[in-house]
Amino acid sequence: MKEKVDVLIIGGGPAGIVCAVTARKYYPDKKILVIKSIEKGVIPCGIPYMFASLKRPEENALSNASLEKNNIKVVIDEVIGINRNEKFISTKSNNEYHYEKLILATGSLPILPPISGIDKEGIYPVYKDMEYLKKLIQDIKKAKNVLVVGGGFIGVEFADELSNIEGLNVYLVEMLPNLLANSFDPEFSRLAEEKLRSKGVNLLVNSRVEEFIGREKVEKVRLSNGEELDIDYAILGIGATPNTGLAEAAGLDLGKGKGIWVDEYMRTIDPDIFAVGDCAGKRDFFTRKDAPILLASIATAEARIAGANLYQLKVVRENKGTIGIYSTYVDGLVLGTAGHTENSARREGFEIIVGNFEGVDKHPSTMPGASKIKVKLVFSKQSGIILGGQVAGRMSVAELINAMGIAIQKRVSLTELETLQMATHPYLTAAPTMYPLVLAAQDAAGKI
Repeated sequence: MKEKVDVLIIGGGPAGIVCAVTARKYYPDKKILVIKSIEKGVIPCGIPYMFASLKRPEENALSNASLEKNNIKVVIDEVIGINRNEKFISTKSNNEYHYEKLILATGSLPILPPISGIDKEGIYPVYKDMEYLKKLIQDIKKAKNVLVVGGGFIGVEFADELSNIEGLNVYLVEMLPNLLANSFDPEFSRLAEEKLRSKGVNLLVNSRVEEFIGREKVEKVRLSNGEELDIDYAILGIGATPNTGLAEAAGLDLGKGKGIWVDEYMRTIDPDIFAVGDCAGKRDFFTRKDAPILLASIATAEARIAGANLYQLKVVRENKGTIGIYSTYVDGLVLGTAGHTENSARREGFEIIVGNFEGVDKHPSTMPGASKIKVKLVFSKQSGIILGGQVAGRMSVAELINAMGIAIQKRVSLTELETLQMATHPYLTAAPTMYPLVLAAQDAAGKI
C-alpha cells in the first residue's frame, strides 16, 4: 500500500503527540499521520509508579485522545527505512508513506552496559511498552530480592516505589559516591539517601555490578567489591541513549552526543526532516556543549518548536539549549534542580558565588502541614547572572524549581531575585519576609 500525507511523524510518545497537535494548530489543512511501533505506550515519567502507587498499570497508559480530537491518523507499524530522495518511508508491513515533512520522534533505548550475564532471563531494561511492563510488574510482585542498577532519577524512583511492596528486599547499586550525583550537590543527594535507607532500601554506593550469575535466569549478582547477592530479578535504571538507527541509515548527521544533529528550529541537515525528543541532540544552555539530558519536558518543548515551524518559521521560538531541569519524589521528599550545580559550575570553570537558605514553606511555621525547605542558588560572580539552583522540601518545591528554571532561561540577575515580587499566602508559601529565592539571593550578595 502507498499513501501520501503532508506531515508524517515517526513515534507516538510525548514528543510525537505534541508535535502532531502543534502542527494541526498551525497548519489546519494539512494531512497529518503518526506512525508508531508500540500499540500500547505508557507515560514515561509514570513508569516507576505502576508497581504500587497506581491501582492498575493501565492507569499509566499514554492516551491517543488528543490525536483523535485533532483529526490526526495513527498507524501501528514499524518503520524500517527512509528514502530521502523520493521522500517516503517504508514499513515492516510493506507499506509506503510519502511525505512533505517528516518528523523523527523515535525516542531512546535503555543503556545496556557490557556486564557479563546481562542477557539472562529476569534482567529488565526499562522499555516504554505497556505489555512488557505488565510482565515486569507481575514478576516483581512475586519476588523476594530485587536489584535496581543505577542511582540516577530512574533508579532512585524505582527503589523508592519498590520499597512499598510488602516483603520485598530492595538493593540499589550506584558506582558513584552519591545518588543523583550528576544533578545535585552532595548535601541534597544525602537527603534522598537518608529517605531510602529509612525505608529499608539497601544502598550500595561506590560499587558496580561485575557479573549476573545463574543458568538461564539470574540468581545472583557479583559486585566490584567481590560481594555476591541473591536476587530474583534486576531492573536496569542506568539511563537511555538516543534511538538514531533510522536517521543514521538515512544519512542524517549525528551530534557529538550521538543524538540526531538539529538546528535551533529542530531541523536536521535535510530541510524536510525534523527531529524532536530523546532521539535529537541536546546542547547545554550556557556552554553549547553536548548535554545528553533525555526528559519528556524537554521533548515536548522541542516538539512545539518543530510543529510550529514545519513549513515556514512562523514562530520565533528557537531552542536556546537545555538547562537540565528536574524534579523527583522520594517518600515525601521533593528534590528539584535546574542549570548548574556548584560542582558542575566549578568543573566548567565558572567563577561563582553560592547562596543558601533554609526555612519553612508556610507562614507562620506553626501552620498545619508546614515543612522545612532548603534552597541553593549558583551565580556568576562578576555578572551576577543565575547559573543554577537546587531545592529540597515538600510538594511546594516542585513549582519553585520551575520558577528557578524561568530565571535561568531569562538570565535573571542576583539583584532581580533580591527584589522579586511574589504572591504569598500562609497556607501556600513561605512568608514574604523569608521567601526562599530572595533569601538565598541575599546570602549570595553578601559574599561579593
